[in-house]
Amino acid sequence: MPEPHRFAVTVDLLVFVPSEHGPALLCVQRAYDPYAGCWALPGGFVDEGEGLAEAAARELYEETGLQLGAEELVQFAAFGDPGRDPRGQTITIAFIALLSEQPLIKAGDDAAKACFWPIASLLTGHGPITLAFDHEDILRAAIDRVNSLNLEGGDDDDDEDDEDDEA
Repeated sequence: MPEPHRFAVTVDLLVFVPSEHGPALLCVQRAYDPYAGCWALPGGFVDEGEGLAEAAARELYEETGLQLGAEELVQFAAFGDPGRDPRGQTITIAFIALLSEQPLIKAGDDAAKACFWPIASLLTGHGPITLAFDHEDILRAAIDRVNSLNLEGGDDDDDEDDEDDEA
């Protein structure tokens, strides 16, 4: 039986905040290759023996100074298309955090800069930056997931269904 192929595992974070220009996303400018100088989602490699949420919280803190607990991060999807990372086949686990206000952030570790960018400008293709790797695809998937949660209000149809079940 052949040896199984080993893949690198990373975590990426989508931290959303409200802003005067609509929802904004926390991004970091990469200090090193691949994609040195390009903007990306905060994230990085999972250390051996480390849980995924713990790796996500660690990477977020190292790259932006933002300290969130693993329980404040929502794991929402995995991405692993071949070619998504020029260093080799890499599977990333994406996490979402929804914050009520913009926190203070400071770039660190392998991030040259960190700031919040309005989502609308990231998705038009005509904004001030483009995202490295497949991070625009991850952003679009995260927006779809957040929109599907119906966070604005509850669905009263469930209550009516409960009443029908009791009759």
